[in-house]
Amino acid sequence: MSGGLLYKNGQGAQINPRNRFFSQGKGEDFDDIDPSEEIQLKTRFIEVHPKTIVNKPTSPDVGMCYSLNPYQGCEHGCTYCYARPTHEYWGYSAGVDFERVILVKKNAPELLEETLKRKSWRVRTISVSGNTDCYQPCERQYQITRRLLKIMLKYRHPVGIITKNALITRDLDILEELAALNLVQVNISMTSLKEELRRKLEPRTASSRKKLEAIELLAQRKIPVNVMMAPIIPALNDDEIFSVAKEVGSRGALSMYHQIVRLSGPNREIFTDWVNKNYPDRAGKVLNQLRDMHGGQLNDSRFGTRMKGEGVYALNIQRQVQLARKRFLPDLPFPRLRTDLFTVPGSSRQMELF
Repeated sequence: MSGGLLYKNGQGAQINPRNRFFSQGKGEDFDDIDPSEEIQLKTRFIEVHPKTIVNKPTSPDVGMCYSLNPYQGCEHGCTYCYARPTHEYWGYSAGVDFERVILVKKNAPELLEETLKRKSWRVRTISVSGNTDCYQPCERQYQITRRLLKIMLKYRHPVGIITKNALITRDLDILEELAALNLVQVNISMTSLKEELRRKLEPRTASSRKKLEAIELLAQRKIPVNVMMAPIIPALNDDEIFSVAKEVGSRGALSMYHQIVRLSGPNREIFTDWVNKNYPDRAGKVLNQLRDMHGGQLNDSRFGTRMKGEGVYALNIQRQVQLARKRFLPDLPFPRLRTDLFTVPGSSRQMELF
């Protein structure tokens, strides 16, 4: 690893790129961090109170009806995270700020309950989270996600979960009840089985061993689990497709899907800096193969190809994933979550659905 004493272990981004919207990002609501300031390791948590909490993604290739994010920014510090640029809209940098300044939506459970009580609400699966991880480390303290799941159970509402933290097993009691009603599905993100790479790439996620244990515990409780090998990064983890599929399949995962890393906006600078500091011997290969899969660029914003890539190399990865799924996983579709059980306690709302 290069970078000498300036390299900060335990965090992903090593720089704070200038916020593209910084001139209009300053405000009185938050204590902004100047991106030129020295990198600080202490994470700051700022409680915010949004007016809405459930969003409807408009991207046609995302595959979710609604998303809900109890936190903005993410302590996990994944270098490649596609959510990093969203931190700029709050007046922060997509770099170090994204993982060291976390906005906590304390009123998320109350907002969810208000949303579900509306007569105009139409039941569709809500994904928690679609942007930042709902089980990032601060969830141990705030327990917002656990409160959200209790509301989902109370209203018999279908919910999907995306996480790369074994902290999800804390809520097995609620998840098991939801699963018994066919109201929950879980996606675990597994990037690598190599701990050295995992620690550098996503420094504050659960270890690979803990993720595998979480998959096994969820499967034992009959909670459907899919694994996302996301992202696949050439010359870093693309050699692990079969080994990951074998491990997660033996632990009870129903299926495994993949995405190719995409580096939009400031992520290009953040990831390029990271790979040059951590893997200088292969940085050129990593970046060139990414360009090869994204039409000569490090990012492809085209719907349909941005997550899969294109060209010979992307096709080779796709075929490896298909073969690995066929060999090591039952490759079963997630059970279709029920929407007919939804009810608002103390009202006649359930009958209005028919």
